This record gives sequence, C-alpha cells and structure tokens, in this order.
Amino acid sequence: MQLEYHILDVFTDRAFSGNPLAVVLGADGLSDGQMRRLAREFNLSETIFVQAPADPAHAAQVRIWFPTAEIPFAGHPTIGCAVLLAELRGLSGPVVLEERAGLVPVTLRDGLAELTAPVVPHAVDVPVAAEAVAAALGLDRVTFAGVFGGGPQFLFARLPDLAALAAASPREPLWSGLMAAAGVDSIWAYVETGPDRVRARMFSPTAGIPEDPATGSATAILAAVRLALGQLPQGESTVTVDQGVEMGRPSRLRLTAVVKDGGLVAARVAGRAVRVAQGRIRVPEED
Repeated sequence: MQLEYHILDVFTDRAFSGNPLAVVLGADGLSDGQMRRLAREFNLSETIFVQAPADPAHAAQVRIWFPTAEIPFAGHPTIGCAVLLAELRGLSGPVVLEERAGLVPVTLRDGLAELTAPVVPHAVDVPVAAEAVAAALGLDRVTFAGVFGGGPQFLFARLPDLAALAAASPREPLWSGLMAAAGVDSIWAYVETGPDRVRARMFSPTAGIPEDPATGSATAILAAVRLALGQLPQGESTVTVDQGVEMGRPSRLRLTAVVKDGGLVAARVAGRAVRVAQGRIRVPEED
C-alpha cells in the first residue's frame, strides 16, 4: 500500500526557501508508530498527516509529528496543509483543521493564509536565568529570557544584536541541562530589528531539529512575550518576523496580536506556501 504525499515550502512565496513540509494524505489507518517512521523518513522539521474530520463541516483531522515525537499544534504544517487542501479541493472560506490542541481556523485570501492559534499564548511560571540561557547559546549575554506557551512551549531569548543572533548555537552539556530545568526542548532566539519587526532563529536539537527555518507556533506565542515586555498596545497590532536567514532558508511570518482590557485574547499568524514536489510513499511496518 502507498500513500500520496506533497512537499510544500511554507512562509515563503519562492520555492526552495521557507520551511519545507511533508503533507501525507489518506492517513486514517496509520498507527502512531507508522506515522513516526514516516516522519523520520521525510526528516523535515514537521510532517502532517491528513485524516477524515470528526465533524464533516471541517476540512480534516490532522496529526503533526517532529522526526521524534507528535506535537499538538504547529504553525507551518497548519498553513501548508490548509493551502494544499484548498488547492486540491477547491475550498473557499475558512479551512478548519482539527488538531490535538484544538480547532484551528485558517483564512485564505490572495494567496495569504492566516491561522488563529488554538490556545491563547501565555507566560509559563518557570524561572530561567538569563546568564544560563546565554551560556547555553555560547553568548556573553541575552537581554531577556522566559518560558511561554500556547500549545507547545518555548524558551524565548531576546538577544542584543544581529551579531549575537548569527553567533548563537546550542552548547553542550549546558544546553541539555537548561532544557531539562526549563521543561522545554527549544529556544526561539530573536533580535528586534525595528519597531514592529524581529529576526529569529529556533534551535531544537533534542527534538531532532538542529535549526528550524520558520516556527509559526513560536511566532504566535511571541505575542505573549511582547505583552510581558509592555510592547503590545490595546487592540490589534502586527509584527513581521524574519527567520531562517542564517541557514539559507529565508522565511517571512506575520503576527497579529489582539489585546483587550490589557490582556491578550487572540494571536494570528499569516504566511504563504508553494508546492514543490509530490509523490507516493510506502506504508511502513509497525515501529
């Protein structure tokens, strides 16, 4: 038996840039072990498996996998899958995907797809020392560090300049010790390059992702970081995120944060996606 798959580059409008994604169609009969083996075979930061929805009004139920484990929600699989299903099925209006973290609506307009995060981003009460984060990244200092979540959780590190961002890389054994203490497996490091613009890198080697070209879930959670730093006004505001530049996979994401009565009520992430390949792959034996 073989399954149809498609490869898309996400958070870009140019093939062979952005974040590559594998979308496996007709995945209803796959076990967890089979999905894990297929994700390892594609060896991309994430692979998304499309299944029949529990509610026929929705486009699909989906399962999202790192090469090592399943995750409840991720941005670039959601955007890429929604774009693909809209193209293949001629869908119009919002595309709703049933994910482990909840329902994720995606609007599509003029080639731009925008998701609404299924969990409102929030701070996580885990103390982290900026000095420990800097040491784990091989840097002299970071200007802010904290753990934030919204489905997945990330350790966010604001760096002083682009030179520090270019020099950052996980350093063992400090990295593994920090990840265990913080209860996460990833650092999203960023620099503010303008009033409403940041440049970022995401490292997650313990999850099988040495570096991720674009991280939609972390971009959504950035809204909570900016709120904590007093950078979000009342109402809607947008931030442009550039990621993947240092690894030769430039990506662009747009974050829209919605604040009401001083609290974050919604985070949306938008981007584009282009199809670059398709084929068929054998169903593996059980893991």
